[in-house]
Amino acid sequence: MKVIVGLGNPGPQYAETRHNIGFLLVDLLAEEYKLQFCAKFQGLWTEGNVEGERLLLLKPQTFMNLSGRAVREITNFYKITGSDLLIVHDDMDLSLGKIRLRDQGSAGGHNGIKSILAELGTEKFWRLKLGVGRPPREYDPARYVLSAFADEESTQLDEVLGRAEKATNLWIKGETDRAMNLYHR
Repeated sequence: MKVIVGLGNPGPQYAETRHNIGFLLVDLLAEEYKLQFCAKFQGLWTEGNVEGERLLLLKPQTFMNLSGRAVREITNFYKITGSDLLIVHDDMDLSLGKIRLRDQGSAGGHNGIKSILAELGTEKFWRLKLGVGRPPREYDPARYVLSAFADEESTQLDEVLGRAEKATNLWIKGETDRAMNLYHR
């Protein structure tokens, strides 16, 4: 069993923001696998069989800073270990279009990851970091991640979500080295 959690904030005012890129990827996966979400585990949850694996998708509805509560709830319920958990989130240290797959690490200043680290008590879980870039120097970083993607970024956003979907499919199959080799460029 594999669990993929996309991080974001609930509500229409956040739907297309940089901070919700994790939700955008999980929505894309659910659409691809023809899965429907329902409320469970303090979030929107769905399950199906993909690549011969039972797959659970979750979009916490606790707001970003409390994402760990929903992650702890689903991992405790299904007895999921870090090797079968993938957290998808935005990363300002990567430019838009860049992705990184890692099997552990610190929060790197990301409040959603900080919450998950606190709730799980370990850094050993997979994360797929999707670059959203840094704001201009005079722009508040918190305001930046809560802003929508610019119209001229839509092509890059579609492209990065497509590559992230392919990397995620390789992760589901256990082909993590191949995913990192192909998609870290």
